[in-house]
Amino acid sequence: MRTTRTLPVEMGTVACLPTKREDIEKCRFCVHSVRFGIPGKEIPSPARAFCTMSRATEEVDLKKVISVVCDDAGQEGFRSIMNVIG
Repeated sequence: MRTTRTLPVEMGTVACLPTKREDIEKCRFCVHSVRFGIPGKEIPSPARAFCTMSRATEEVDLKKVISVVCDDAGQEGFRSIMNVIG
């Protein structure tokens, strides 16, 4: 099982790495994003949904996102889903 971190959103960014913040827009295309937290629920990441059997998720309203669940245990940082599918 992969270890996850819940990254709080501050001014539209998350602490992707200890020394690097990323805009949450990038998270929706990152292989490490698992879920997006909005008040009251979590929505599967569009990047992760693309790679799974469900292949679908509801639209993520980034203005409402308060956290991103990330499974980047290796401290790789942002990695685009396009590198995996392309």
